[in-house]
Amino acid sequence: MLHQPTSAAAHRAQGFRDEFRATLALAWPLVLTNLTMSLIGATDVLMVGRLGPTELAASSLGFNLAMLLGIFGMGLVMGASPLMASEIGRRANSVRDIRRTFRQTLWLVAIVAVPMLAILWNTGAILDLLGQDRALAALAQDYVRAYMWSIPLFLATLAFRNFLAALERPMWSLVVGVVGVLGNILFNYALIFGKFGMPALGIVGAGVGSVLTNMVMLLLMVGVVYRDRQFRRYHLLGRWWRSDWPRFAQMTRIGTPIAVSHAFEAGVFSAAVMLMGWISTAAVAAHAVALQLASLTFMVPMGLAQAATVRVGIGHGRADAHHIRRAGWTSFAMGTGFMAAMAIIMLAIPGTLAGLFIDRTNPANAEVAELAVSFLVIAALFQVADGAQVVAQGMLRGLHDTFVPMLFALFGYWVIGIGVGAWLAFERGWGGVGIWTGLATGLSIVAVLMLTRWMQRERLGLVRQTAPLRESVAAPI
Repeated sequence: MLHQPTSAAAHRAQGFRDEFRATLALAWPLVLTNLTMSLIGATDVLMVGRLGPTELAASSLGFNLAMLLGIFGMGLVMGASPLMASEIGRRANSVRDIRRTFRQTLWLVAIVAVPMLAILWNTGAILDLLGQDRALAALAQDYVRAYMWSIPLFLATLAFRNFLAALERPMWSLVVGVVGVLGNILFNYALIFGKFGMPALGIVGAGVGSVLTNMVMLLLMVGVVYRDRQFRRYHLLGRWWRSDWPRFAQMTRIGTPIAVSHAFEAGVFSAAVMLMGWISTAAVAAHAVALQLASLTFMVPMGLAQAATVRVGIGHGRADAHHIRRAGWTSFAMGTGFMAAMAIIMLAIPGTLAGLFIDRTNPANAEVAELAVSFLVIAALFQVADGAQVVAQGMLRGLHDTFVPMLFALFGYWVIGIGVGAWLAFERGWGGVGIWTGLATGLSIVAVLMLTRWMQRERLGLVRQTAPLRESVAAPI
């Protein structure tokens, strides 16, 4: 009798150790794949920047508009991930149901691409309405009309990445991402500057290079799923033209709140930049330094959130409350633990970190450096809150719970984050520190709300015996 509690505790500990290994094996390729996506954008900035400040400003304006729509599309496509994971948890050898979900992901990409492309085709008019310089807006339109075709290609590639993640085989996504980085460098070098016998297209060449890069990545993904024996049996592109409206509606119901949440998050940081611009040029520059560091570390909890969606989703499909609890808390501990370590580093050496981006020995940068250091101190607290909220969102997505978390995001990001930040910055005279304090406060509240909902998941009916997804007589095979 005395040995029974010890044995039970040892069994629970072993379960968490096994979950840690499974989550880590799934998460680290996802983290590095996310980093490759960031590197592709970084190489665009570096190469276009060599053309001159006008070209860089125009491409940045156009790219930000395109990415706002792209991020929304990413959220829609990510609705497939918990559906696939739950089906695999329900029936590990499921093929037909996975194919149905994947097929409708491609349908979703095709449908959403139409209004996206229509909006982006009119980039110049949109930027003109927003008060941008007309010459800059016209140049941005030239860039976007070349670049915009890469968005549906990227979203289709993301559909394949979701499939590989649901099967807990994300390594191929990383390989394709690395090829994408190298290909983007090559295409941009050739088309922007006219190398290897190609015409020098300047800023338009950067857009064409992005299209070619995403095309190569998509073709590689198709090759992977049709040559690897484990993936080939799914016949993912078989009869891709067949509609499946019940599954399409189910995906849209889960994916739309994710898309809106992504738009809220992306929009709040754009609004923060605008608020910084009302303070001073130095505040904008210092904000860019602090945000760059925060964005870099964010890739780790974002990858863990993606892993949490899959691992929790598998438990959800099995209706296994113990698996769900282990998967969720393991990812949460890993994500917040990493961000806590990053916060300690930021608190310990903020000046050194700021010096990676600006020359602190140059007297002209003194104000920017001082502000960047003060922002990084607040960003240290921001780190833990940001990691907690994004992993908690991933945990809830594994339970197919996306609508209420979307409302949490709206309240936390905009009502608290921007509201408190603007009040502290302008009413209380805190300046840029006030904006960062508001962002940290908003993210902390979102994290608390998400975590509270997770802890009440059984009482709220989020964990329950899941019935198989209903098959209709006319469902495609």
